[in-house]
Amino acid sequence: QVQLVESGGGLVQAGGSLRLSCAASGRTLSSYGMAWYRQAPGKEREFVANIPSTGSTTYYADSVKGRFTISRDNAKNTVYLQMNSLKPEDTAIYYCKHGAYWGQGTQVTVSS
Repeated sequence: QVQLVESGGGLVQAGGSLRLSCAASGRTLSSYGMAWYRQAPGKEREFVANIPSTGSTTYYADSVKGRFTISRDNAKNTVYLQMNSLKPEDTAIYYCKHGAYWGQGTQVTVSS
């Protein structure tokens, strides 16, 4: 059974930064790709970023490109999302995803 636990969310002012973490247990993630998604109030869940097992190539939604960075530490079985220059429209619950598995989410709120 794979478990994904996100952390690092919180309240930040526009222009600020947060770093989200997703710690995995139950499976070594080094051979698998990982992704971050988010869901804002009243909206559908949307793709944010993903990273392959090697970490060599990353992909981002256009709305976060240049501001967010996804990375991974396979030794710690953890994936990160560094979020800079945050905007109020980034407010959402952020979820980590691995295959069919989802974490419980962490709330990010950006005030204007």
